[in-house]
Amino acid sequence: MSLKLAFVASERPEALAACASLRARYGQADSPDVVVALGGDGWLLETVHAYFRDGLPIFGMNRGSVGFLLNHYEEDGLIERIENAERTLISPLHMRATTGDGEVHEALAFNEVSLLRQTHQSAKLRILIDGTERLEELICDGAMLATPAGSTAYNLSAHGPIIPLTAQALALTPISAFRPRRWRGAILPHTAEVRFEVLEFDKRPVAASADTFEVRHIRSVEVSEAPDLSATILFDAGNGYDERVMAEQFTS
Repeated sequence: MSLKLAFVASERPEALAACASLRARYGQADSPDVVVALGGDGWLLETVHAYFRDGLPIFGMNRGSVGFLLNHYEEDGLIERIENAERTLISPLHMRATTGDGEVHEALAFNEVSLLRQTHQSAKLRILIDGTERLEELICDGAMLATPAGSTAYNLSAHGPIIPLTAQALALTPISAFRPRRWRGAILPHTAEVRFEVLEFDKRPVAASADTFEVRHIRSVEVSEAPDLSATILFDAGNGYDERVMAEQFTS
């Protein structure tokens, strides 16, 4: 029995055109076995958030720009590609952010939880790992905790480490750190519970983001892995996530 596919596309014209062409060729299932996402890495992330609770695997094809988490676009042989694809499970981070007025907001992040200053003034953050203070004061533009899947996204742009999925680790990375100037971040076990406290939060406002969900004027943020939740991303055989991570570390 052939796989039933559902195609979803970003608003990019090339993604919409590809979606229409693929729907005409393969159909559009109401109850699919696999969701095919057409766009860039950001769209793939939105698709994961939309479908992971239904247990549907996501096969992405690049109709965007970078496309690190996406397969190349090709209409021919799509069913065979998906049937032979490598399955990669990714677990999200759970963010619990408390604002200055005491409101609590919770969200999931498959890429990273990031904190960013809201004004021209640097943020001042205190960082605790598993209840132990590790940095009394980090003066910076922000900081993030990235999953292995997110380590090649914003984390890499901020000069954080690339982490293979099998490493079972998280990347704690500063964004434009001023003090301590030489601190470059840390690699943490995936079981770590990280707490960010915003010092002078009323004078130096900070926003927190879990992927695309943002909370402003935060006082503190607690982040830990949600091991009971996961999403499945499909990669072409022989070009899985671990291979991409390895290749990325040897590019200039």
